[in-house]
Amino acid sequence: MTNPYAQTEPQDRELSPTIPALTRAFALLGKRWNGLVLVALAQGPAGFGEVRERVPGISDRMLADRLHELAVAGLLTRTVQHGPPLRSQYALTPHGSAFLIPLAALAVWAEEHLPPHPATRSDTVG
Repeated sequence: MTNPYAQTEPQDRELSPTIPALTRAFALLGKRWNGLVLVALAQGPAGFGEVRERVPGISDRMLADRLHELAVAGLLTRTVQHGPPLRSQYALTPHGSAFLIPLAALAVWAEEHLPPHPATRSDTVG
């Protein structure tokens, strides 16, 4: 049986130098919620509660972890606004904003090439 994912086309060899870069990108951005958190911040800077509202289903702990991880990676900034109460404001950096372009392309690809999520299929018996 042949591997349907095997690199058989000449242009596939051109991807070889980018594999380490893709590995780094997917290690960070392939984690659940990271892409959605970046998309939430594409709407503009937001406090923790606003980001949570923009990403339905994420827990407070997971959101805090993802925001911290994306800040360490340089994709967003956290600004602490002093005064009672202390508030944090999150915003995309230029690096985070630059990711929105390939993310939009990925969304188009997914819409065209991936089946709908099983829970959203119209033919699901329920």
